[in-house]
Amino acid sequence: MTSPLNANWNVLYTAPRAEKQVKERIDALGVECFLPLHRTPRVWSDRVKIVEIPLFSSYIFVRCTDDVLRDLLRVYGVSRIVFYNGKPAIVRQREIDAIQEFLDKAAEHALCAGDEVEILTGAMKHVSGKVKKIKKNHLLLYLEQLGATVCVKLDDVARVNRFK
Repeated sequence: MTSPLNANWNVLYTAPRAEKQVKERIDALGVECFLPLHRTPRVWSDRVKIVEIPLFSSYIFVRCTDDVLRDLLRVYGVSRIVFYNGKPAIVRQREIDAIQEFLDKAAEHALCAGDEVEILTGAMKHVSGKVKKIKKNHLLLYLEQLGATVCVKLDDVARVNRFK
């Protein structure tokens, strides 16, 4: 569905952890919708999995007219419209584009040799090391504390963020 000229990007607040389901329901109505997702490792007791989670918890962006926006309150999982100064909050197209550009750059910035990562599971949980070589599903990791190189599954590590 093409958006009318007087359509703005607005923000809806959803029920907790319902963003993806709400997006599917709004898409089914033919309304333009944007849910920024990012990939992150999640650790369970038996495994680590890369999952896509919303960049902004409980928020979803929709592009529609004010009449359609009010009708979206009937969609199961939508809690309310986000207001600013007594009116539905409007997000500029350049801000939506900036969010998308940020997500694109974050996705392409994968691990590379020399990056510092932390092991998330197993006997060496919380041990960090430098990436020496990346293979298809594994990487060679140099552990300075032990003076050893180990082979670790790619899904079992996460980048260590060091801010200087």
